[in-house]
Amino acid sequence: MTQLDVLYRYGSAPSEQAMLALSKVRDVYGVRLVEVREADKTVRVEYDASRLNGAVIHQLLRRAGLDILGSVAGVAHPEETAGAARR
Repeated sequence: MTQLDVLYRYGSAPSEQAMLALSKVRDVYGVRLVEVREADKTVRVEYDASRLNGAVIHQLLRRAGLDILGSVAGVAHPEETAGAARR
């Protein structure tokens, strides 16, 4: 099992219907976590790369109704960076 994280930036705020659909993305086999940060306008998805790929994750988010602008490469959330600095 190979765990990967991908971070996407979105444009307009997700509607209530899109948020409900995003909660169901977590039910897809191989998706471990879906985290939406409205303040940053980002959504982070942790998934099993042996079962899914980035294109499938992107398509799942688009089908849920999220206005995806693109992925953010090499960006960690501030809490993750602070936790790594303490080690």
